[in-house]
Amino acid sequence: MTITKQSNGNELKVSVAGRLDTTTAPELESGLKESLDGIENLVLDFKDLEYISSAGLRVLLATQKIMNKQGTMTVSSVNDVVMEIFEVTGFSEILNII
Repeated sequence: MTITKQSNGNELKVSVAGRLDTTTAPELESGLKESLDGIENLVLDFKDLEYISSAGLRVLLATQKIMNKQGTMTVSSVNDVVMEIFEVTGFSEILNII
């Protein structure tokens, strides 16, 4: 998994490529936690995300809870495989997906 961050004032775009699973989820979680101070608009770009497991979903849920208190979180460029996982788990109802 590769994580790329682009910060612009109170906006943060995080691009995730590869597989977000039990092995890689802790890396994303720690990377997000250290970057969210003062962020009001978080965009997660999943254009190159191939797969997300329950561990990855847990990271998204925890991040969504943080962002609910300080701003907004948007998930963009979700492919069909990941979108199906979001739909089956009900995350498509929880997350703001564009």
